[in-house]
Amino acid sequence: MIRVPLSAGVSLDVATAGDAGSPAMIFLHGFPESHRTWRHQLAEFARDHFCIAPDQRGFARSDKPEGVAAYAPDRAVADLIALADHFGAARFTLVAHDWGGAVAWLAALRHPERIARLVIVNAPHPLIFQRSLFDDPAQRAASQYIRAFRDPGLEARIEAMGLSRFFDTSFATHVDAALIAPEKAAYLGEWSQPGTLTAMLNWYRASAIQVPAMDEQPARPAWLDAPFPPIRPPTLVIWGMRDKALLPVQLDGLAALVSDLTVERIEEAGHFVPWEMPGEVKAAIRAWTARQPA
Repeated sequence: MIRVPLSAGVSLDVATAGDAGSPAMIFLHGFPESHRTWRHQLAEFARDHFCIAPDQRGFARSDKPEGVAAYAPDRAVADLIALADHFGAARFTLVAHDWGGAVAWLAALRHPERIARLVIVNAPHPLIFQRSLFDDPAQRAASQYIRAFRDPGLEARIEAMGLSRFFDTSFATHVDAALIAPEKAAYLGEWSQPGTLTAMLNWYRASAIQVPAMDEQPARPAWLDAPFPPIRPPTLVIWGMRDKALLPVQLDGLAALVSDLTVERIEEAGHFVPWEMPGEVKAAIRAWTARQPA
C-alpha cells in the first residue's frame, strides 16, 4: 500500500500491482469494504495491466473529510480522475463494484474520454435504480436498508452492540459464512479506524437517490421519464443473480442506456461476487477485455 495525495484534496491508501508502463486498470470497491474487494483479481490482471486499487474516501485508512457533503458522488468521481492523473493514466479500464460502480457510471457519463473500457459488478445504473425504487415494489422493499443507513442515530446503535456483533448479525448474514469468517478481522480492523463508520454511511446520506417508504407515494421525478445520456465506453456488466439488495430488475432496459453492452449473469453468486466467485469474475473480464481495444 502507498499513500497518494490527490489534487481533489484527500489522500488515499492505494494498492498497486503490475508494470507501471502497462495499460492502467483502476478498481473501485463499495460498502463496507476496501481495495481488498479485488484481492483475487489484482494478481491476474497485473500480468498485463498496471492495477490501481484505492481505499476510497471514508473507507479503511484513507482520509475521512468532515460532513455529509464530502461524500457526494461527484467528489468520488473527482478522486478517481485525480488518481488517474497522479499515475499518468490518460485513459484506463475501470472496474467497479457496489458504490464503486455508482462512481463508475457517473464517471463514464462525465468523462467518457478517460475510460477506455468499463466493467460494472453488481452496481445499478442510476436511472434504472431510481426508476425501480418508484416502479418495482420488490426493489423498493430490498432497498429499505438505505433509509436505515441514513438515520443519524445508527452509529450509536452499532457502537452499543459492538462492531463484532454488527458484523455477525448484519453484514455476514448476506454472504457465505465459510467465505467471510476468515476475513472478519480485516473488516473489523478497517471499520474501527476513527471516523470510519460515519464516513462509510455518509455515502448513503450524500446520495440524491430517493428511497420511498413502502407506504409512501411521493411525486415522481420528471427526469425518470426524460431522455437520458448514453454510456459511451464499451461496458461489461457482471451480475450475481442472488443479490438480495440489488435485484435482477437492475438489468432491465440497460441495453437502451449503454451504447456497447455485454451482460454476464452469474447465477450462483450474490452481491459480493468479486470474492464469492472470483474465478468466474476473472474469466468474464479476461474474455471480454480480449475482444476490446485497450
